[in-house]
Amino acid sequence: MSETPDNAVHAVRTYIEQHRDAFLGDLADWLRIPSVSARPDRAGDVRRSAEWLAAKLTETGFTAVEVWETAGAPAVFAEWPSGDPDAPTVLVYGHHDVQPAAREDGWHTDPFEPTVVDGRMYARGAADDKGQVFFHTLGVRAHLAATGRTAPAVNLKLLIEGEEESGSPHFRELVEAHADRLAADAVIVSDTGMWSETTPTVCT
Repeated sequence: MSETPDNAVHAVRTYIEQHRDAFLGDLADWLRIPSVSARPDRAGDVRRSAEWLAAKLTETGFTAVEVWETAGAPAVFAEWPSGDPDAPTVLVYGHHDVQPAAREDGWHTDPFEPTVVDGRMYARGAADDKGQVFFHTLGVRAHLAATGRTAPAVNLKLLIEGEEESGSPHFRELVEAHADRLAADAVIVSDTGMWSETTPTVCT
C-alpha cells in the first residue's frame, strides 16, 4: 500500500528534524567562506565557495557536478536524473556569492562567523542565498528517505552562480554557452522573499 500524502509529509519532516544539526553544521561551514564577488581580493574565497558546494552536492548524490568557469567568478552546475523517462525536468537557480559585510556595518556579531540566537542563524549569506541553496540538498535527501527512491521523482538540475551580488555580468553568456545542459520544463528561482516564516511562498 502506498503512503498517503500526510504520511509522506510527516516522513519528510521527521527526516529533516533528525538531520537538522548536521545540516546546520555544514551550512555554517559554508557561511564562514567570505565569498564576496564584488571584492577582487575575495576571488579566491568565491572559488573556494564554489568548490565547497560542488563537493557537498557530490556527497548528496548528484550524479554530475561541475564548476563552470566564467570570465569572472565560477558557477556550480549539478544534475540528478530521475530515471523515469516521463519525469519533468526542474532547474533550480541560486547564487553562492554574498554582499560585503563587516562589524562596523551594524552587525552585532562577526558576519562570517555564524551565530545562533533564539533559534535563528545569523551570518552573511544565511538568507541570501546560501541557506536557500543548501536547503535543497536536505530536501532531496528527505524526499528519497521518505519515498524509498534512489533518485528524485523529477530530473533535478541546479545552477548556482557566483556573481549575482555583482550584477551577474557573465550570467547570460554562461547560460547561452550551456543552453543544452540547462534545458528544463520549469525553473525555480531560489532567491526570493517570504510572506512569513510560517507560510510557504511561491513567486510567479
